[in-house]
Amino acid sequence: MEYIEEYLKYLLIEKKYSNNTILSYGNDLNELNEFYKNKNITKLDKKDILNFIDKNKDKSDKTLSHFITTFRGFYKYLEIENIIKENPILSISQPKTKKTLPKVLSVSDIDNILNIILNDKYDFRNKAMLELMYSTGIRISELINIKTHDINITNCTLKVMGKGSKERIIPIGDIALKYIKIYIENYRKEFIKQNTDYLFLNSRGTLMTRQAFFKIVKKIAKQKNIKTDFSPHTLRHSFATHMLENGADLRTIQELLGHSDLSTTQIYTNVSNKFIEENYEYHPHS
Repeated sequence: MEYIEEYLKYLLIEKKYSNNTILSYGNDLNELNEFYKNKNITKLDKKDILNFIDKNKDKSDKTLSHFITTFRGFYKYLEIENIIKENPILSISQPKTKKTLPKVLSVSDIDNILNIILNDKYDFRNKAMLELMYSTGIRISELINIKTHDINITNCTLKVMGKGSKERIIPIGDIALKYIKIYIENYRKEFIKQNTDYLFLNSRGTLMTRQAFFKIVKKIAKQKNIKTDFSPHTLRHSFATHMLENGADLRTIQELLGHSDLSTTQIYTNVSNKFIEENYEYHPHS
């Protein structure tokens, strides 16, 4: 556990990985450590790693690939620190994962999701969060960590800290801005129980968690009878796809999403084409 903790500190301080990434790496390493609880994790060899992967073969290729990525980084760190002499995972290849297209909602489904009946402070908070996600395409981790000074009402912009501590400025649409202003001016103060800069708060007056917002979104989708498997990230995918369908270029979408590589953004070209094919049947001569 000592080596795992030191490695996770290294990822946080030196590599500046996000808390969620560090948590997922920690979970993988703890699982490996628990599997070999009677054996020092620094003494494992290639056969041990392959045995662990084989015992988890019922899990998805994506999960197995994540295990290997985590272990590769961990044992490379142990090599650099001269804790081990041979890297047990160096020659183990990752399974080929099937590339699945992101789930995307139609504009009408998005409108349905966003059409929340506004009765209380929770409704106005949820409305502001959903509108902001769809307006900017930000990640859920970026959304919940927004602070009040990150919103520039005058310039209609949002400042977010993305992966790798990369800052970007994103324009906010009129509708999202309208409901953010309503939330800030009339309802945020009702959540405050202690001094905090975070914009979106829970009933205890503290930072909204990913899990809590996920439950909120799932509940709204169920109420709206949305059949697509819907999550907060679906709003991000829908934002990118709808931008592309309305003429935005990939470079612009890349900047807005905070992708470091254009190839990551190019998947939305495939999503858009698939969406067009599925809806072409509505043409009278199709």
